[in-house]
Amino acid sequence: MTVMRICTDEVYGLLRKPELLLIDVRDKSSYEKGRIGSALHADTRALEKLVMTVQKSTPILLYCYHGKASLVHGQMFVDFGFTEVYSLNGGYEGWMYLQKKGRLQAWLEEHDFPEVNSAFHDGTTPLMLASRLGETAIVAELLVSGANLNARNNDGNQALWFACFSGNLDIMDLLIAAGINIDNGNDNGSTCLMYASSSGKDAVVEKLLEAGADIGLMNLDDYTALDMAATIGCLNLLRNAGAPA
Repeated sequence: MTVMRICTDEVYGLLRKPELLLIDVRDKSSYEKGRIGSALHADTRALEKLVMTVQKSTPILLYCYHGKASLVHGQMFVDFGFTEVYSLNGGYEGWMYLQKKGRLQAWLEEHDFPEVNSAFHDGTTPLMLASRLGETAIVAELLVSGANLNARNNDGNQALWFACFSGNLDIMDLLIAAGINIDNGNDNGSTCLMYASSSGKDAVVEKLLEAGADIGLMNLDDYTALDMAATIGCLNLLRNAGAPA
């Protein structure tokens, strides 16, 4: 069993459960500035205590800043036998942006998108465009609004490809935490890791490797990310990760 990722619509339903334990795992200062509902703040020590004292049947909903740390902490509850554990996609930042009515709708209208999962003639979705433009807040809102993570454009690329293009590591974190396929191969069989390596984007390559990107994949021309490395930095990162020569 794993932690269940949910978007805002599902959160509203959960919040109506009187037995729900809502946990904020951000730092105490951020928690004191604002939180979701009656969320309980918990650091690592407090979480360990909750795991040992709360009934395993209690539904647990955790949120952090963007949705990454809550997955890690949520897995601890799962490992200890809790049967209903959730993590909020987009985290608190996405939640708060969504509460500012009209922001996302205005952005969609500005870019001629009818709704969050519509697409241009070339297959570009709002999530792809926001990732390419480096608009972190909009990406967070789109995720909590149910944007399709694994939609592909006409070239077979997903939103993560465009986050790599923009070099926005925060957006990459959001997409990866939400569960996007980091090893998606486009119509040429190229993955995000191959693209980043061939473009000399050392920080992007490092981020993808940390997220577990497959270093052994080949594109349709039988080239790996290591074969395509455009900088010494990318080359060393891939070699240190165990990429086959």
